[in-house]
Amino acid sequence: MTSATPPPTALLTHEPTLASVWQAVAGRTVDDELLEWPPDVFALTNVLLARSEAYRFALSPPEELSWPPARIPGWADAVVDAARQWSAWVEDPIGALPELLAEEWEILREAASMPLGDLTLARDWRCCEALLTVHAIADEACAGLAVALDSSNGEGFLYRARGRELLARTGSLTRIPSDFVRVLPKVLTPAHGTSLRSLSRYASVHGPGVETQWHKVRGRRPGAAPYDKGVNYLLLPWPLRVRESDFRPLEGSVHSVAKEPFGFFEFAPSEGLDLDLVDRTLVAAQDEVGLVNVVVLPESALDQSEIDPLEELLDRHGVIGLIAGVRHRADCPGRFPANWVHLGISTGEHWTHICQGKHHRWSLDEDQIYQYHLGGALHPHVRWWEAMEVPRRSVRFVEAGGATLVALVCEDLAQIDDVADVLRSVGPTLVVTPLLDGPQLSSRWTARYASVLADDPGSAVLTLTSFGMARRSRPRGRPSSSVVALWKDPGRGTREIALEDGAHGILISTSTDRAARRSVDGRRPVDNASEVFDMSVYQVRAATAGSPPASSPAPSRSRAVLETEDLTILTSWAEAVAEAMACAPDRIDALPPDAGVGGQWRAELGIAEPSRRLDEAIGYMAGLLRETDTTEAPLPLDALLRALIDHQPGENRLETLVRRVLRSALEQRQARRRHEGDRNMGP
Repeated sequence: MTSATPPPTALLTHEPTLASVWQAVAGRTVDDELLEWPPDVFALTNVLLARSEAYRFALSPPEELSWPPARIPGWADAVVDAARQWSAWVEDPIGALPELLAEEWEILREAASMPLGDLTLARDWRCCEALLTVHAIADEACAGLAVALDSSNGEGFLYRARGRELLARTGSLTRIPSDFVRVLPKVLTPAHGTSLRSLSRYASVHGPGVETQWHKVRGRRPGAAPYDKGVNYLLLPWPLRVRESDFRPLEGSVHSVAKEPFGFFEFAPSEGLDLDLVDRTLVAAQDEVGLVNVVVLPESALDQSEIDPLEELLDRHGVIGLIAGVRHRADCPGRFPANWVHLGISTGEHWTHICQGKHHRWSLDEDQIYQYHLGGALHPHVRWWEAMEVPRRSVRFVEAGGATLVALVCEDLAQIDDVADVLRSVGPTLVVTPLLDGPQLSSRWTARYASVLADDPGSAVLTLTSFGMARRSRPRGRPSSSVVALWKDPGRGTREIALEDGAHGILISTSTDRAARRSVDGRRPVDNASEVFDMSVYQVRAATAGSPPASSPAPSRSRAVLETEDLTILTSWAEAVAEAMACAPDRIDALPPDAGVGGQWRAELGIAEPSRRLDEAIGYMAGLLRETDTTEAPLPLDALLRALIDHQPGENRLETLVRRVLRSALEQRQARRRHEGDRNMGP
């Protein structure tokens, strides 16, 4: 008698095929439906290149074969052109797909039943060519789905806006559920390397596990300064004094007393935030640079209750960003406190709050207890673990003014895990790491791990610790140090930043410039990424007097004008307006119906309709477009920008927010266009 079901050992003898690998990873078949959304195709080709290691053939093709394929004249230009046509087709799928894409896709789809080993060993070179070519076309078609890029003709601007909304709602560019696979944008590409990450320049593929969110915010207040003038960061390395008593063991938390005892501690400073000192330090900093854009504080520098009053003060000074480590005691017995980075961004109407959790607890062993002179509070023979809730692994990307920022808390910078893989693949422009650590010397661990990101993919890294904690760190035989911050970027190397005697803060002025995106598959580099570097460091000593009191009470911040996700989506559509006005003004009328409620494309992508509040905002933006006469203007973008400068009588908070967001997007594109013109003119 024969069994209908083969035994498990028999199943193991079946070699995986291209189709079975994709089915196992994504739960889908290899079919033409994937062509309806380029990030889906990118996910497929990236998975197959990774599993088969066939990506290496772009660097080292088999003997007597060559890459790129000689049968496709001008392969690099042909790939870019096919991606441009495909983006327009996705937006309005009438007519045929680009010829190159259709031809190579047909080869790939027909090879779906081929054993994966044949791809690994290049037994079917034509299939390898098709896979690498479709991967390159799909990658190019992902350009502008996160950070809006300059476009020569505006083709596909609605498709790109749809992709940005999908990313905001799901944390992924693909329609495939994130429980299977996730596609994220790529901000920076490595200058060197031969890994699969080096094969793409606009997108990256990740497995499930790390939750991601992508936020878009304004880079600065509209009209405040040109977008190409950089950002001023005020570092407040507080508390300026850390007491031994600020470290407290949790009662009854010591376990395994007989062997390798361990317990839990919390950091709870006895003194709260000195808002008057913040005020006077900001006055002194602005006397130096005119405007502070972002204030940064170390890990656990704020209690959660101090966020709102601090942001009210920052509003008075025109500061639009806050990056601060926050501590929060548990709300109920039996739960540990929370530890996270707070990212606050002012819209002018309210503060948007983004929370980046800490994933790894700090551990104090005997050497560290002696190093920080904490033996009176924490017994040296006990390993003390930070008492904090460990949240689900997540990464919050914050895009502002064309640059992308990520904040990591202390230990998270040093852990080589899935979060680190996500960061290296995406390549954020700047990684800010608030710490509760010793001095930030180039010989210590933070500099080593910062170098990993600075070298590949090229991110700038800023770490900041408390001055009080840096001064407590006195290892045996070594003097104390006042180095509270460290800056590392790929161009200028490592800079130690000390807090001088009598100073209360440190002002870092940074600038941005174009950076090249590279790919090792044969495409030419393009200068459409952004890199950030530090220009100057200035010691800030608090002024003797603070700022004058506000002439009128601050507006109520109790209710956000738009939720964070809705604000990102509104900003994405404002970028689409800016792109259309600059490159395809004759098509601007197509944008409002696509952005508002009722667009069929949302159902096709599996995302919800806009909320009532967001739909109101989109409707007001459409009204601004209708009211602006751009037909007589040689540059429609400039005409719309001029119309947005003046506040309209009777505007409510939502309408004011829409006006500011749209103006910000237009100014950003105008600055990029001006910068590109200056580059083309040369010296």
